[in-house]
Amino acid sequence: MHYKVVIVGGGSGGISVAARLLREARNLSGQILILDPAGKHYYQPLWTLVGGGAVNREASEREESSVIPEGAVWLQEAVQSFNPEENKVMTSSGKAILYDYLVVAAGIQIDWNKIKGLKESMGKDGVCSNYSYDYVNSTWENLRNFKGGNAIFTAPSTVVKCGGAPQKIMYLADDYFRKSKVRDKAKVMFVSGGTKIFGVEKYADSLNKVIERKEIETHFKHNLIEIRGTEKIAVFEQLDTKQHVEIPFDMIHVVPPMSSPDFIKSSALANAEGWVDVDKFTLQHNRFSNVFGIGDCASLPTSKTGAAIRKQAPVVVANLLSMMHKQPVVKEYNGYTSCPIVTGYGSLILAEFNYTNEPDETFPFDQGKERWSMYQMKKELLPLIYWNGMLKGLM
Repeated sequence: MHYKVVIVGGGSGGISVAARLLREARNLSGQILILDPAGKHYYQPLWTLVGGGAVNREASEREESSVIPEGAVWLQEAVQSFNPEENKVMTSSGKAILYDYLVVAAGIQIDWNKIKGLKESMGKDGVCSNYSYDYVNSTWENLRNFKGGNAIFTAPSTVVKCGGAPQKIMYLADDYFRKSKVRDKAKVMFVSGGTKIFGVEKYADSLNKVIERKEIETHFKHNLIEIRGTEKIAVFEQLDTKQHVEIPFDMIHVVPPMSSPDFIKSSALANAEGWVDVDKFTLQHNRFSNVFGIGDCASLPTSKTGAAIRKQAPVVVANLLSMMHKQPVVKEYNGYTSCPIVTGYGSLILAEFNYTNEPDETFPFDQGKERWSMYQMKKELLPLIYWNGMLKGLM
């Protein structure tokens, strides 16, 4: 099999690029192959609100076949390996696929197994996570059943998709505990492998005020390494001292460590950290000029969010088309990303920033303030923009 463009990954990055390419170059119809084994497509930013009981899980799910753009070919298989020297991808079933151009949009790998006891405890014993469609309802169950004690919310020391998500559910939980009259019996704890609440000073200042107002206890440089579910004990490693710290819990929301997909880590496309090694401005591979990377699997030094992909896709498409027309690759991405940080039911801080970690805001007001309007935008408007705009190559 040979295709003009092979896109590895049928998530937000891969579908957005395919849809844009087909809109801007009609002659590519039938010449774009999307490789992805998944049968379902998820709008994952909704899972915070699902975990908080504000949205039904089913609203985040559609059939993968329904988002494949007309004119693209979908092969429902996983990638086994890359051979960029020969412009070839091998699939899990042994198919060899040749390409003129390759776009790697394979997302991020969630390493559930890197926390001892987590997989065995997930969805029971007070252990939950919003980072899986299969488990997200267990978060809401835990919030509803919580009667008091330690409610722990974790974040790993690795990069994660949507860096604000580990704390968003904590703010919703605090709100819910107050409404259900158990907050005075609870200790809400944010125990993070990171060094601070947020990487951009403006939004960190606002979030520290939220934490103070909500009386949340914070522990940084503490990485979750083990869950002993039946004992209801979480074991953390203090990253400076390497000392193990045991904290009992009545409920714990776990954000697992994450990394580049294994089939990328082991390939010639990866940098030393395992990510697709691309130029941070053009998104073109640093060694193989006919390869581009987009989204969570790329080596871009910015937060891994869907909003970032929305700004990356036009850059990838413009530069791909330039290459096809033997023109210079000049379109650049400035590192823009966005993290709508839910701070309660009906309140949200809209963090938007770029590679310099400076605010890069859309609206003509202070986005560092909690706003009802921004919460409504996240809940009602952004899903519509995603399904009807971004995945169709319109925005």
